[in-house]
Amino acid sequence: MLRRIGIDDVMELYKDVPRKIVLEKPPGIGFGRQLSEWELRRIVDSMLRKNKVYTDPPPFLGGGVCFHTIPAVVDAIVSRNEFYTAYTPYQPEINQGLLQAFFEYQSLMADLLEMDVANVSMYDWSTAAAEAILAAMRVTKRRKVVVAGNIHPERMEVIKTWLLGKDVNIQLVGFDRETGRVDLEQLENIVDNNTAAVYVEVPNFFGVIEDGVDAIAEVAHKRKALFIVGVDPLSLGIVRPPGSYGADIVVGDAQPLGLGLNYGGPYLGIFATRWDRKLVRQMPGRLIGLTKTIDGKEYGFTMILQTREQHIRREKATSNITSNEALMAVAAAAYMVLLGGSGLRELARSIWLRSHYAAKRLAEFEGVESPLFGGEFFKEFVVKFPKPYHTVHRMLLEKGILGGLPLADKPPLMDDCSALFCVTEAHSMKDIDRLVEAIGEAL
Repeated sequence: MLRRIGIDDVMELYKDVPRKIVLEKPPGIGFGRQLSEWELRRIVDSMLRKNKVYTDPPPFLGGGVCFHTIPAVVDAIVSRNEFYTAYTPYQPEINQGLLQAFFEYQSLMADLLEMDVANVSMYDWSTAAAEAILAAMRVTKRRKVVVAGNIHPERMEVIKTWLLGKDVNIQLVGFDRETGRVDLEQLENIVDNNTAAVYVEVPNFFGVIEDGVDAIAEVAHKRKALFIVGVDPLSLGIVRPPGSYGADIVVGDAQPLGLGLNYGGPYLGIFATRWDRKLVRQMPGRLIGLTKTIDGKEYGFTMILQTREQHIRREKATSNITSNEALMAVAAAAYMVLLGGSGLRELARSIWLRSHYAAKRLAEFEGVESPLFGGEFFKEFVVKFPKPYHTVHRMLLEKGILGGLPLADKPPLMDDCSALFCVTEAHSMKDIDRLVEAIGEAL
């Protein structure tokens, strides 16, 4: 091969690599010889055994991604080879079964959110939020964005990164330190005629449910700004859907809908809008539609909107998201169909009761504020301890319990005595009591 391309040494292929960073000899890695498949498997298994897996009890770690139960039928469906790919269908009409699954997901999600149009599919909540803000800027032709200061801090970092170089003025609104909710008075003072969008999360980073969403929508719309809402889809079993209080764009993550933790991904970003041609045309990702054959005798599914750069749009594309979370969308659709409306309500109620039971039990200890904020909450809640939480957390780990998320380095709170706990349907009363007992010993 070298002779054919006219060189003498394979290293000539790497001559553009600076010599000072090229290794003089092979690195000292490996085991000194080739290993058989069985030997390699044993070595890898021995390494994996060092991992600590927290399943009994399930982790109480909050922070936007929580441990939920996944019905076996969901994994069975997404494991079928008809669905088992995350890649984009480049000749989509051939894949009628896949397109139907996407169409059902869109319909179910739009129904859950009470929005008119939902797409398929986005990476995750954070990038969906950033894309929503970019869409709002394109529609309004404005450059100012107002964001609630009680949103997930890591999501805020992604939004800042996504908007870098876009000449955007991002302004944060403070929150009430008693309730954890958005400061409405400050919001009204910040939103002006240059504002493209107001972004709020329900529940917010602290798990607190905003009760002033109608007022927030009014403030945004009064200045002709778009109202963007981020949601936990499971909360909508008992919390008002964003479409009912005037959301223009809704984002979120379908991770709670049968996707598991997956070591941090892949997840599934939710993106939905009300019916407005300008908004729909600015949606990133794909929309699947239902149509008829020419003779009108059969129905078929087709990709009706694909405003990405690889599909004709090139530099005019609304988004450069080119991967596809379609497999996750199929899982979420299967999960929603399995539970149905009444099942989602029952599940949300169960999570609400269990998380409130845990917060009430933790409040029994002297010096513990649980929950820290007075606003109504769902699934996640902040607990403040009378001593630095990292000492408590370490003792919990020694007892085989993965406790709450330390907030020592997490804005907007950054409190070394506080932690964000998450309690879901996976946690039994016995699990919660075990957590409380261990925290009591640690204190």
